[in-house]
Amino acid sequence: MRRASAVLAALALAAPAAIGALLAPGAAALPTVHFKAVPLPVPGYTHTGFILGAGAVLQAEYTISGTEYGGFPPPLIGVHFYLPSGATLHPAGFPTCAAATLEQTGPRACPKGSAAGPPGHARGVVAFGNERVEEGASIESFYAPGGGGLEFFTDGISPTSIEVVSSGHYVHLDGAGGYGLELVTEIPLIATVPGAPYAVVESIKVTAGSARTEHGRAIFYGTVPKRCPRGGFPVKTEAIFDEGGANPPVPETVTVAYRAPCPRR
Repeated sequence: MRRASAVLAALALAAPAAIGALLAPGAAALPTVHFKAVPLPVPGYTHTGFILGAGAVLQAEYTISGTEYGGFPPPLIGVHFYLPSGATLHPAGFPTCAAATLEQTGPRACPKGSAAGPPGHARGVVAFGNERVEEGASIESFYAPGGGGLEFFTDGISPTSIEVVSSGHYVHLDGAGGYGLELVTEIPLIATVPGAPYAVVESIKVTAGSARTEHGRAIFYGTVPKRCPRGGFPVKTEAIFDEGGANPPVPETVTVAYRAPCPRR
């Protein structure tokens, strides 16, 4: 199975609603990243969603624009996603699917219940020589073994076949810098045709999170913090690009930070 990347693979759970955009000050050659994250109810479970202490799934959207890389934004090589302090994950007992399984066989080999959410989608641009064309792709997310993160399988069909396995792992389990858990994902540079420009990402939309029932009690993979600080929840994401599509990469980071209003009690 060919390893490739055309989409952003860095999502987490239980963040409050957030919308933001930032073009790093003083940098004339950075793309613009718009970010939106909305906690939604867990399908089939009442009293869930953007409620303090409640279970939730996260619908996250990124849009990226720029002209730094031949009229398009530069290749995306990493994403960091910071949950608000107090957001918790409960991975124990959820079935998992290993990256090796996805690489060798694909999502059909993953155990029932290991999907971290419904399929999402993304759009990007790939190159055939000097020709740049749009590529659409579906994204399926799965819980990673060991409770340490998420696995993402991206499947692009047209105009070229792309199959991606990207892994995200959690760091700062006790929180740091005013935030909670951080999900870190690295994304490889991908050339559809040898010598052609690398694939770039322009948009992504994914919903991640689920619940299971044990002894008649609902257990949610992610929950919203029980308390909201004055001024709202701090939320942040960092999109890391390869400046000019160099190999080895020359990283440059665009940060989107937002303070989300507290939910109604």
